[in-house]
Amino acid sequence: MAEVVALVDYGAGNLHSVANALKAAGCDDVSVTSDPAVVRAADRIVLPGVGSFKACAQGLTALPGMIEAMAERVHVGGAPFLGICVGMQLLATRGVEHGVTEGLGWIPGEVRAILPADPAIKVPHMGWNDVEPMPHADGAQLIAPGEAYFLHSYHLVPDEGRDIAAMTDHGGGLIAAVARETVLGVQFHPEKSQAYGLALLARFLEWKP
Repeated sequence: MAEVVALVDYGAGNLHSVANALKAAGCDDVSVTSDPAVVRAADRIVLPGVGSFKACAQGLTALPGMIEAMAERVHVGGAPFLGICVGMQLLATRGVEHGVTEGLGWIPGEVRAILPADPAIKVPHMGWNDVEPMPHADGAQLIAPGEAYFLHSYHLVPDEGRDIAAMTDHGGGLIAAVARETVLGVQFHPEKSQAYGLALLARFLEWKP
C-alpha cells in the first residue's frame, strides 16, 4: 500500500509546485489537506511556507487542531516531517519579523533578519547557492552537498549546534537545513532546485529515522 504524504494547506505555500515535486520524486499519494484528521493518519508530513513568519504562524494557528495533530503524529507516532522555507522557520521557538511571534518550538531557536557582514551583499538571499552538510545532525544523511535555490530575508538561528544539518554562505554563514529526530527543515526550495531538490525529496520519502 502506497504511503500517504500530507501536504499541509494553511494558505501560505506554493502547494501545486511542492505536490508536483513530491510526485516527481516518487510519491504516489500526496494529500493536500487542511484537515487535522488526514495529517494524524498520514505516513509523512510536509509543511511548506511562503511569506512572513508572522503571517504563516497565524495561518497555521487558524486551523483548529492542526498543530496538535502534527505534533502528535510526529513526536508520538514518529512520522517523518519536512518543513520548507518558512515551513522550516516555523520549527523555531519564535520569529521576530513584524514583532515577536511564537513558533512550533520543535527546534529551539529564533528566526532573525539576515544581516550580512558586507553591506554590498544583497538581501533577500535569492538564487542558487551551495549547501554544505553538517554530518553530526540527526537527519544530515538526507542532505547532499550541492546547489539549491534560496529565497529569504530571515533565517533560523538554532540554540543548539547539534540541530544544524547544513550550512550555506551569503555574506556569512546561514543555516540551510535543521534536523532533530524525525524532523527535517530546509531553508531552500527543493521544488525549485531541479535535480538536487528532487533527489532530496526522494531521500525524504525513503527516510526511516
